[in-house]
Amino acid sequence: MTIDYDAIIIGTGQAGPPLAARLAAAGQKVAVIERQAFGGTCVNNGCIPTKTMVASAYAAQLARRGAEFGVVSAGPVTVDMARVKARKDGVVGRSRHGVETWMRALDHGTVYLGHARFEGPDTVRVNDTLLRAGRIFINVGGRAAAPPMPGLDRVDYLTNAGMMGLDRLPRHLLVVGGSYVGLEFGQMFRRFGSEVTIVQRGPRLIEREDPDVSDAVRDILAAEGIGLRLNAECIALEQRGGDVMVKMDCAQGAPEVAGSHVLLAVGRRPNTDDLGLDRAGVTLDARGYIQVDEQLRTNVPGIWALGDCNGRGAFTHTAYNDFEIVAANLLDAAQGGPARTVGDRIPAYALYTDPPLGRVGMTEREARQSGRGVLVGMRPMTRVGRAVEKGETQGFMKILVDAGSREILGAAVLGVGGDEVIHGILDTMYARAPYTVLQRAMHIHPTVSELIPTMLGELHALEPAQPASPG
Repeated sequence: MTIDYDAIIIGTGQAGPPLAARLAAAGQKVAVIERQAFGGTCVNNGCIPTKTMVASAYAAQLARRGAEFGVVSAGPVTVDMARVKARKDGVVGRSRHGVETWMRALDHGTVYLGHARFEGPDTVRVNDTLLRAGRIFINVGGRAAAPPMPGLDRVDYLTNAGMMGLDRLPRHLLVVGGSYVGLEFGQMFRRFGSEVTIVQRGPRLIEREDPDVSDAVRDILAAEGIGLRLNAECIALEQRGGDVMVKMDCAQGAPEVAGSHVLLAVGRRPNTDDLGLDRAGVTLDARGYIQVDEQLRTNVPGIWALGDCNGRGAFTHTAYNDFEIVAANLLDAAQGGPARTVGDRIPAYALYTDPPLGRVGMTEREARQSGRGVLVGMRPMTRVGRAVEKGETQGFMKILVDAGSREILGAAVLGVGGDEVIHGILDTMYARAPYTVLQRAMHIHPTVSELIPTMLGELHALEPAQPASPG
């Protein structure tokens, strides 16, 4: 027997649940399928748990710095990893339960637990049940990638998901990959008390960022005692007694480093390989991502792909924006609202090291390559009163402006509050307002944001590119 629905939603990451709620509220009969843990990557082994652990690491570091603020410590600061994990598990459990409760309480909604596989372009099997709908939304997310690497199949290694289960402190954590996952976990566990070494294949710690940003993050991590091995080629792993060895060819440093644990942080892959998408005729790209148009429609009418599995964004906020785009086009546009597309959004993200990095729009390299005249403004955090007061003066802020239109092209805020400060710039960019609107705004003192108008008042022409730094 086949059960008919108006819509089927596969996966309960950041896009699926709000879309189910919108469709159900519009009177549509909705099936929600989840095979494992409600909430997807963000709730279970991504944003929420990692940032909860980052907060514990920040507390430990601040406690160690107590004397700088006139706070007398009773003794050395140590971290109870079991209690860190318990706190994280509590936060995750409440979030996961909240999503599940929400979905089960939907009017016109039915939750199915199990693995979804397509039987055709409008039919999905869950366990022994067949579901059919004219609209199917795929929101299955992604997982850590494990690319071919000599010895990887003969050692025990961790991914971001495996790190969530640690209740004992690694003696020496080896992080393969200078990705955001690797850098956040590396600093976090160094502050918990582990020895940490990060091995990065390329010449820069964060390849996607400008050299000055990458250099600054590198210096911040190195100052905390994190070992950094850059330009590491021919990376291989080997189990040697109780240690795991990471072997590499480097311009500097020993050809191998031994550790008690290895974290593989070398990218993500979509969870699309076991959905039976071939039976539905859905097209994938060479990396397994579902190909979609600007409105997130696949090549098959009636099937959409949202979140990490579509390759159009790799963040919780892009997944949620996918929901907003699809809901607007299906529901709001029918009432006269404007159509929305992926092209409407401005790239924005954050790196949650301490201090955090907030990024929006173009990098300096991208601005140069655009061929337009570019103005740049910079201000070190040592000249930001709020940062000085908090004793957190690492980093800088940088902004790029189109010399002709005077619109903001991009910005980076590496420093205290950078993940929040960046939004004032982002909002100005969405308004397509000239930078002078932000420059003339009166901000509250003392804040980090109040120095953005000052920085905009010191714009100058972007100088020719300098040779790349190895940082």
